[in-house]
Amino acid sequence: MLSTLEVFTTVIVGVMVGVEFSVAFVMNRIFNALPEDSGQLGRAHGGRMLGAVMPVWYIGSLVLVAVWAIAGWHDPGAGLVVTAGVLLIVSVIMSILLLVPINNRGKTWTPDNRPADWKEQMNRWDRFHYVRVAVIIAAFALLVAALA
Repeated sequence: MLSTLEVFTTVIVGVMVGVEFSVAFVMNRIFNALPEDSGQLGRAHGGRMLGAVMPVWYIGSLVLVAVWAIAGWHDPGAGLVVTAGVLLIVSVIMSILLLVPINNRGKTWTPDNRPADWKEQMNRWDRFHYVRVAVIIAAFALLVAALA
């Protein structure tokens, strides 16, 4: 049963990493290359859509890692799992303190109501997001190493 939990947790975290990596290095570049207001509208829609899904995914991943850490406490890779859990906690804290406030503003913007500094705010979000992606990639790598 523990091995099923380990694999399931690793897959869930891995897919989350893939989505966030895609946002950082694919979707936002596509949005930035779109003409006129299309990119800003795409970011606003993405902020609404992913803003509804990602909190559940982040917390769910953290819960799964915590259950794995507790259930496999005496396994050799337990320290790696605990460290991955700490990194996921860091990613949640980063999200709440740094990314969500910008996202909550950005998802309501239209070409008619966006602030003059909207691009700077999106660039700030992107920089924070790159760091968060690095943190969750590290967490994922530790989970994969714990499977070995």
